[in-house]
Amino acid sequence: MIKVSDIAKNKVIELMSDDGYNATTDYVRVGVKSGGCSGLSYDLKFDKAQQEGDKVFEDNGVKIIVDKKSFLYLIGTTLEYSGGLNGTGFVFNNPNASRTCGCGESFSL
Repeated sequence: MIKVSDIAKNKVIELMSDDGYNATTDYVRVGVKSGGCSGLSYDLKFDKAQQEGDKVFEDNGVKIIVDKKSFLYLIGTTLEYSGGLNGTGFVFNNPNASRTCGCGESFSL
């Protein structure tokens, strides 16, 4: 399960609308890929359809899909949005990460 904070929810809805997606029917696709300064990096994009093997969640009114490979890395993660001095963007609070980089976009287990 991936949780979505209230601030992240509002930003997701705004950005989906700006990009021609509908937050009530379309999805936020969250994944993990190799790369980044800590070894693994997060991938977030909007999607209109599920793929075979995707896990589907809904939290705080946001529909999230995660591919089977990324799912184990993301269990218990909370998607948040930060607009602070360290930069603006989505932040993944991942309890499975043993180390994260300064930008918050990559991690290791």
